Formats: sequence, structure tokens, C-alpha cells
Amino acid sequence: MQERSEEQIVSRLFELENDGQAERRTELTGERFLSLIQDPDSGRAYVFMHGSDETEGAEVPPGTEFWDYPTPAEAGRAYDQLLAESGTAGEVVEEDSDEGIGDSETGGAEV
Repeated sequence: MQERSEEQIVSRLFELENDGQAERRTELTGERFLSLIQDPDSGRAYVFMHGSDETEGAEVPPGTEFWDYPTPAEAGRAYDQLLAESGTAGEVVEEDSDEGIGDSETGGAEV
């Protein structure tokens, strides 16, 4: 299987999230989101943190990060840890948020 670039992974994660395939998703302060996503094509699991996309897919929002895990269980533990840290910092707005899903195009984003 061919390795994907960071840009391709971010684009794929936005695509999966916008299609409602995030297993868990939390809205954070500052119009940021934390998502737990498993890519059905690769089997890899990701924790994905990003801001709102105001460019309709033309650019990756500043502060976009992802962490790649070989299993959903490992990704779930990492998601829970980041969620707990965000909660302690007072950054959690809404757990299981669908705010902003499907609001933007995902193709062609530049990193």
C-alpha cells in the first residue's frame, strides 16, 4: 500500500468527518474540533484536531494536527486523554458535536 502524504491524510480526515464518519467529535473553544476517526480504507485510526474551515477547502485551517494509530483502541485512549486535558483547561464546548459538519469542500486543501 502506498504511503499517503500529510496533505492527503488531512484531506481524507476532513472528507470522513464531513461525511459523518467520526466515531467521536468534540467542539472546543475557539471554533476548534477534536475527532476520533477510523479510515475504513486503510484501517488506521486517527485523532484529528482542527479549526473551522473558513476557506471552503482551499486551505487547511491553522493549528490542524492529527495523530495516527494502528488500532482504534489506541486512538480511543489518546482521544480520551486529549479530551480530559481539554476539559481540565476549560476548552470543551460540546461533546458529540456535529457543528460545522459538511460545511466545506475538502478537495485540494494545501498544507
